[in-house]
Amino acid sequence: MLMLRNLMLTAANVPVVHDFVTDHPLGRQMAGRFVAGQDLDAAMAAVAELNRRGIQVSLDHLGENTSNAEEAAATARDYVAILDRIAATGAQANISIKLTALGLDIGEDVCLRNVRFVLAAACAHNIFVRLDMEGSAYTEPTLRLTHLLHAEFAGKSTVTGGVVGTVVQSMLYRTADDVAQLVADGIRVRLVKGAYREPPSVAFPNKFDVDENYRLLLHTLLRAGVYPAIATHDERLITEAQRFARQHDIAPARFEFQMLYGIRRDLQERLVQEGYNVRVYVPYGTQWYPYLSRRMAERPANLIFVMSNALRK
Repeated sequence: MLMLRNLMLTAANVPVVHDFVTDHPLGRQMAGRFVAGQDLDAAMAAVAELNRRGIQVSLDHLGENTSNAEEAAATARDYVAILDRIAATGAQANISIKLTALGLDIGEDVCLRNVRFVLAAACAHNIFVRLDMEGSAYTEPTLRLTHLLHAEFAGKSTVTGGVVGTVVQSMLYRTADDVAQLVADGIRVRLVKGAYREPPSVAFPNKFDVDENYRLLLHTLLRAGVYPAIATHDERLITEAQRFARQHDIAPARFEFQMLYGIRRDLQERLVQEGYNVRVYVPYGTQWYPYLSRRMAERPANLIFVMSNALRK
């Protein structure tokens, strides 16, 4: 499985594969399963439908690794426009932002300026912002800026746990220590397995170890975290979270399950019916190819599922 995942991530970076997927109607149809559209209007239509089904949303305007300061500033303005639209419509939604899209590769000063601009708007609207996690090269700066900004914006909103939180990946060896520090500072955490290709020097190469680390981390977050997000489609881990919460008298209102747009809609709705908070991560935008590639590699069954549905008229 790991070999297939690495092969798919490698193939995704081959120009001919990129061109085929982005130019071919089938490739665009595949993307439509996981991406809510190319503009904010399409994304908000998806938000409205999910809200109608009792599901909350985290909106993500796709894009990463900006190397131009003006593009990074424009991305910050786009994020503020999303916050404005959420507030204007009363949608049950927050946003996820990528620091490399806001200029982290240019410099932390550029990135911080842009993130502060976004967080000021988020505080004005009382909407939570998640600093998304990217590849392991960005783990340390992302966490450092999360702690800094959480302290800086403390008390400037009434959002539970503060206006800013982040993401951790159970595939990384370091994550247990990172979670301990985040919990100690009262920072909201989304727990994921991880979708980036990482070397065995920093990440568990075996799926069993990734899953076991996830299980232990979800215990820590449920017991001591501030409204943690258990982000997985793995029913065994969802069942474990439910079991642990019941055993320790942790009310469903104290955490949420998160899933990706277009995946396991049946499971999303079942959890809502059982009284759990469910949030769906809804990406949109023209830069959907890297996101789609990671979704296919993260769970190769997704590729079979999407292609079978895309070919069925």
